[in-house]
Amino acid sequence: MNPLFQQILIKSSQKGNKETLSDYNAAKEFYRFKIDGIHFIKNLFLILIAIFSAGFGLKSFLLPNSFIDGGVTGISLLVTELTGVPLSILIVVINLPFVILGFKQIGKAFAFKSIAAICGLALVITFVNYPVITSDKLLVSVFGGFFIGAGIGFAVRGGAVLDGTEILAVYLTKRLGLTIGDIILIFNIMIFSIAAYLLSVETALYSILTYLAAAKTVDFIIEGVEEYIGVTIVSAHSDAIRIMITETLGRGVTIYSGKRGFGKRGDNLSEIDIVYTVLTRLEISKLHTEIEKIDANAFIVMNRVKDTKGGIIKKRPLKQ
Repeated sequence: MNPLFQQILIKSSQKGNKETLSDYNAAKEFYRFKIDGIHFIKNLFLILIAIFSAGFGLKSFLLPNSFIDGGVTGISLLVTELTGVPLSILIVVINLPFVILGFKQIGKAFAFKSIAAICGLALVITFVNYPVITSDKLLVSVFGGFFIGAGIGFAVRGGAVLDGTEILAVYLTKRLGLTIGDIILIFNIMIFSIAAYLLSVETALYSILTYLAAAKTVDFIIEGVEEYIGVTIVSAHSDAIRIMITETLGRGVTIYSGKRGFGKRGDNLSEIDIVYTVLTRLEISKLHTEIEKIDANAFIVMNRVKDTKGGIIKKRPLKQ
């Protein structure tokens, strides 16, 4: 072949590869932009729900009845009750140090979304006229806590916070050796003790009920209706168990290669496949029944799973 013709073909081929690569990169960048846009809209929607839900809980239940909550929101309500300073101002001012701490500990995106959510809540409290629903103390405690907890939970799912207590707890747990739950509990005990002294014991007790309702609602919103359980199964009949899980239960599995660990010598340890799957809590009983049909001596370890994404968790219907 003519050398000049060969060079033309090589250059043409290189140009085509560059164009193809450029098209691929452009498509990849567009896909990333699309995913970022979808997540941005989703997070914005969740934060808006959070703002209006928390505002409803505050203005329709807690504020008219002089109740408080736990965390930074509780401090703001307590100071408002004692000094008369508007709650909208206190929520921003008291949360600001915690948001700055979150900027350093978690990141700027989290901090920006959090300050936007907190400022949005302050604006809603100031300008939105919610109706006063009830003056019954029990109803105020339960439903006030419910709507505030829903607001906090939706904000967390949107990548922000309406209450900076959790940020402080994450920061202190690295330095004090306590768990996040322990720090939040201590923090709230201090708030309710001060409320009992400055307001009344009855108000403090009802406020504790508000806090408990809010905390359970936060867990419900963040973790979802269904509780997921991660199940690890060690059995000599791992393939039959795998088929049962995928075909009978309609769930996905992951297979790990392992060795039995009870042998006296390492070179005599037999290899075995380890099955791992994630199910809802309501399916555990059926899983136990089906495994016992295959291998009554199977070793099963179960752990709670906070959340899942991808895989086959609840898309495929169960076989009856």
